Amino acid sequence: MFSSDDPASRVTVVDIEMPFGSMVGFMVKWTIASIPAIIILFLIGVVIAVIMGGLLASLGIAPR
Repeated sequence: MFSSDDPASRVTVVDIEMPFGSMVGFMVKWTIASIPAIIILFLIGVVIAVIMGGLLASLGIAPR
C-alpha cells in the first residue's frame, strides 16, 4: 500500500468549476439538511439545562 509521505498519493485541487445556479442549489440543500442537526442540538441543550436546573434547585442555589 501507499504510505502517507509517498509523493504519488498527494493531491492538490487547483480549481473547481461550478455554475452559480448549481452552487446556490447546493447551498440551499445544505441549509435544509442542517435543520435536523440544529433541532437535535437544541433538544440536547434543553435536557442539559433541565438537569442542571434541577440539580441547582435541589441544592437551593437556583435563583428565584
